[in-house]
Amino acid sequence: MAAMYKLARFTPLFIRNNALPSLAVGVIRCQKLLSYQVNKNGKPLLGTSAKVQFLPSVRNYAHDPLTLQSIRERVLLVLKLYDKIDAEKLSLDCHFMNDLGLDSLDHVEVIMAMEDEFGFEVPDSDAERLMKPADIVQYIADKNDVFD
Repeated sequence: MAAMYKLARFTPLFIRNNALPSLAVGVIRCQKLLSYQVNKNGKPLLGTSAKVQFLPSVRNYAHDPLTLQSIRERVLLVLKLYDKIDAEKLSLDCHFMNDLGLDSLDHVEVIMAMEDEFGFEVPDSDAERLMKPADIVQYIADKNDVFD
């Protein structure tokens, strides 16, 4: 004996290549209640009472292109979120060790945070020269060919 079930929503449903023509493969959304029956094995037997609408795939691109201003803002935001830096003392021209009181381990953590934020690795030889936020901004701008 088959049992009858109703679903209020049945979204999203991923389908296989052979379910629809090759151009219509994607995510579909059911607009009405979907009624289905369950066979003896517990597998649903889908009914035809659902109205199916194809949703075209959306292509997402990367964030906006970098500018010097956006690099400055992101660098300062990362530094403000670092717990050992006082946000009131922070400026683009402050020195990490002399003005902010960071040690060499903190400097390494700051550089690692910048690597995570901007998505590329900074070699140790370059990291030793990045002692101010302005140096980091200039380094990232040079790596990404950003000129103002």
